[in-house]
Amino acid sequence: MSTPSPSPRTQVHRKPQRAHYDATTVHAIIDQALVCQIAFNQGGSVHCLPTACWRDGDHLYIHGANNSRLTQTLLTDDCAVSITHLDGLVLARSAFRHSMNYRSVVIYGRFAEVTDTDAKAAAFRSFVEHVSPGRAARVRLPSPAEIAGTRLLRIPLDEAVAKIRNWGVEDSADDMDISVWAGVMPLALTAGPLRPEAGCEGRALPQRPGFVAG
Repeated sequence: MSTPSPSPRTQVHRKPQRAHYDATTVHAIIDQALVCQIAFNQGGSVHCLPTACWRDGDHLYIHGANNSRLTQTLLTDDCAVSITHLDGLVLARSAFRHSMNYRSVVIYGRFAEVTDTDAKAAAFRSFVEHVSPGRAARVRLPSPAEIAGTRLLRIPLDEAVAKIRNWGVEDSADDMDISVWAGVMPLALTAGPLRPEAGCEGRALPQRPGFVAG
C-alpha cells in the first residue's frame, strides 16, 4: 500500500523523518486522545481552544452548545486541530541535546455539522464508549431534547499528518565523557484512584480508557 502524499499544509519540513501520513498511524494517535486543541480565526483575532474529541471512521468529532462561539465559527472557515501525547523526557549529556518523545497529529480543514438525529445519537454513544468502554450500555443516553440542544461537528481526516519521536539520546561524540546520567524518563497519562459518589460504592466499576505510551 502506498503512503499518502502530504498536502502543502501537512508537509513536514522540520525533521521530516518524523512525519507519518498514513491513516493507520494518524488514527492510532487520535484514538488515544480525550482532548484536542483547535486554532481558528474569529473577530479579527486568532484563538486556540481545547475541547473534548473522538474519532469515528475517517472523521474527528467534537460537540458543543448550539450557541457556542467555537462551533459557530468552525462551520464558516478552515481551522487547524492538534493532538499531542508526551511519552518521555530525553535527558542528554548536554543541555542543547535534550529532547522529548512524543506522538502528535495536526489536522487541517473545515468542520461540518451533523444534523441527522440518528447519526447524532450514534456519535454521542461512540463518544461515551471512547471515554469509558462499556459505559453506554449502563447509563441513560441523551434524550431527543438533549440531542437537539447539542451541536455535533466533524472534520475529515484526509488532510492530516502525524509526527513522532520515540528513541533515545542523540549526544555528540565530544560530550560522551561527561559524568552525568543520560537516557529517557518515560511519561504516561494514567487514571488515579476512583472516587465514587455517595451510594455508588458497591456498584460495578467503570472501565478506564486505554492510555498506552507509544
